[in-house]
Amino acid sequence: MNWKEEYERKKVSLEEAVKYIKSGDRVVIGHACGEPAKLVEAMVDNKDQYENVEIVHMVAMGKAGYCKEGMEKHFRHNGLFLGGTTKNAVKEGRGDYTPVFFSEIPRLFREKLNVDVALIQLSKPDVNGYMSFGISVDYTKPVCENAKIVIAQVNKNMPRTMGDSFIHISDVDYIVEFDEQIYTLPKPHIGEVEKKIGKNCASLINDGDTLQLGIGAIPDAVLTFLKDKKDLGIHSEMFSDGVVDLIKEGVITNKKKKTHVGKMVVTFLMGTEELYEFVDNNPQIEMRSVDYVNNPVIIMKEDNIVSINSCVQVDLMGQVASESIGSTQISGVGGQVDFVRGSAMAKNGRAIIAMPSTVKGKISKIVPNLDEGAAVTTSRNDVDYIVTEYGIAELKGKNLRERSKALINIAHPDFREELINYHNEKFKENLEI
Repeated sequence: MNWKEEYERKKVSLEEAVKYIKSGDRVVIGHACGEPAKLVEAMVDNKDQYENVEIVHMVAMGKAGYCKEGMEKHFRHNGLFLGGTTKNAVKEGRGDYTPVFFSEIPRLFREKLNVDVALIQLSKPDVNGYMSFGISVDYTKPVCENAKIVIAQVNKNMPRTMGDSFIHISDVDYIVEFDEQIYTLPKPHIGEVEKKIGKNCASLINDGDTLQLGIGAIPDAVLTFLKDKKDLGIHSEMFSDGVVDLIKEGVITNKKKKTHVGKMVVTFLMGTEELYEFVDNNPQIEMRSVDYVNNPVIIMKEDNIVSINSCVQVDLMGQVASESIGSTQISGVGGQVDFVRGSAMAKNGRAIIAMPSTVKGKISKIVPNLDEGAAVTTSRNDVDYIVTEYGIAELKGKNLRERSKALINIAHPDFREELINYHNEKFKENLEI
């Protein structure tokens, strides 16, 4: 049987596809903007046929109907990262959160969490019967290698990305053809605070550096201040539209990288349709699974790597909370610690935690102590640079007293008196504003 015949034989309707999910199954959904929206919707619509189906996922871009009130009998969400549509289920006891570094998720599915069904989204097959995971290779590809049943939504709008991004029709059990717009992420608004933070971060970046960037206004703001740099590279769990602009301007060339020279190494993508058009069949893009891209041992091979991530709070010891507000889980560790540690191990590596100094001018993000119950994401032993709109605090190698001073200097002026009073009491000093 040739692959085209096999493809036709495996085609099923949406309604039929989700019938292969059984009560008690563990179902893993493809990640972020690669989420197979129509398959997930069909599964939720078929809820009355299920009891106690565990849904495992990271960033959910869809409605996450399985997390809504009243679904408890049918579904229970187990988040490896939480977001707007999933965090309330965990907060209210209708779902769970599993702490795990992004780089270790594939191993989790190989050794700890047996996968009954993988729901994924793929590109159309090429002339040899290979389909691309497109914008979501990360844990999605490894899940398929360990799932008992793989159900794929094949969508002509999914970009065909290069690298280790392919699965053959013979490794997919059921195929649903459904073309719809891939989830997009609009360009963020970059305000004055973000611009100042971006400028401060950019001052730590040199010609020939390799970058890891997170999501949002701050990473995009950093990129706007790099137009005078030369031969930058990308080794990042993801990137967005701002990177494309610098490629077109010749700033990002990947020529100075130590590994994958001339390539941007990435594990997933989130952005506009223009980004997806750019990565489609683009040989500059090297998509790989997250246990490779985010592996600190791989990251450390890139001399001069600079990682830029954000957080919720930093205390005066340098402990970084990035995933919870007090004891309320709001996101996850993601790849922050993977890249902080990989950068620390790299020759001339730098790890930056960048954040506004306040929450809307009302609450300081630099605090004497983290909120009660807050999870420490990046430990004080790992922390390197903290950046706000008021400056840069280099913490590595500094003692606790020196760290406290450095962080007070980049806190919002409205909150420095409180921080200084705490510092003076703790360290028996007499700092003044």
